[in-house]
Amino acid sequence: MNRSCDYVSRKSADIPPFLVMDVLEKAFEMSKAGEDVIHLEVGEPDFDTPSNIVEAGIKALKQGRTHYTSSTGIPELRVAISAYHKRIYDVEVDPNNIIITSGSSPAIFLTLASILDPCDEIILSDPHYACYPNFVNFLGAVPVFVPVYPETGFELNPHSVKRAITNRTKAIMINSPSNPTGTLIKPENMRQLANLGIPIISDEIYHGLVYEGREHSILEFTDDAFVVNGFSKLYAMTGWRLGYVISRPECVRPIQKMSQNFFISAADFIQYAGVEALTNSSDQTLEMKRIFNERRIVMLKRLREIGFEIKHDPVGAFYILADARKFTSNSYEFVFEILSEAHVGVAPGIDFGENAEGFVRFSYTNSMENILEGLGRLEDYLKRRFGI
Repeated sequence: MNRSCDYVSRKSADIPPFLVMDVLEKAFEMSKAGEDVIHLEVGEPDFDTPSNIVEAGIKALKQGRTHYTSSTGIPELRVAISAYHKRIYDVEVDPNNIIITSGSSPAIFLTLASILDPCDEIILSDPHYACYPNFVNFLGAVPVFVPVYPETGFELNPHSVKRAITNRTKAIMINSPSNPTGTLIKPENMRQLANLGIPIISDEIYHGLVYEGREHSILEFTDDAFVVNGFSKLYAMTGWRLGYVISRPECVRPIQKMSQNFFISAADFIQYAGVEALTNSSDQTLEMKRIFNERRIVMLKRLREIGFEIKHDPVGAFYILADARKFTSNSYEFVFEILSEAHVGVAPGIDFGENAEGFVRFSYTNSMENILEGLGRLEDYLKRRFGI
């Protein structure tokens, strides 16, 4: 008798796939078979990590920084994060409330685990980052979705959030700039969200990548908050796996204990590279930001020319969530058609929530040459397919 299914937990079997990774993995298969695929699906900077950060990591390795650290991280990095928040947002952050993690995803998971019990609720926007509800469901809690719409730039409305609050609501999760929409939450709306009396979890991983206006940390408006951030996006350090959470004081010890049990600590030498990133990398990050903005402007123009509808220009991160409903009502099938027929990888809207069905996410983390080539291929395919 085959008992293999008995060895798979229900929670691991039931967790949904990250659909953009399905697209990416299929694209890799095609590339391996000799097909030329242009990647506009993945949210990873195409730049190498700035050389001074690499050199700081190598220096730390040569100095023997290859051991366990405190489960909360090295003091130097926690102090540097505190100083960064004072410099950028003019907020005071106690380094003792900072826990260093192996990327921002563990920071999100640990934060949610520190406050959510089974059947507790957390409010999320729809669309949202694909993995948020998967974390929540894995913990036995309940994601409550508040729809956001292209007509308002996909911005979370505080009045709609207020109507979604119940006696089981433990937190509101925000992401500004947002993946997948590139939207910023206006400061007055952040203030209203902060005044609802519910703790805010603010995923600020795309801070520093804003091209019009400026981003605000939730800590500018309330202390009743958790901030998640990391080094992957702004510093092109995705493979280094370094992040952090600024916690409410009462949750520091619970998060620390979970970190001890699940992860032990972030890599020693990588944390020293993080110190370098925060203190000596502004010139390099500004140049990356300038190039991203050039690509954003060109991609917006070309997508509209091709026939995609974008009601409000995204102003942050490196994504455009484009309305493709004139072409499809099934974004998952549509992106695999595009991959097969045009050899261009893009992300299906349904990955980011039911309210994003019929949309497609484009990432401008590729060269201008490849972006123009990829969008040209897409236009040619749509002309053949729909006669536009």
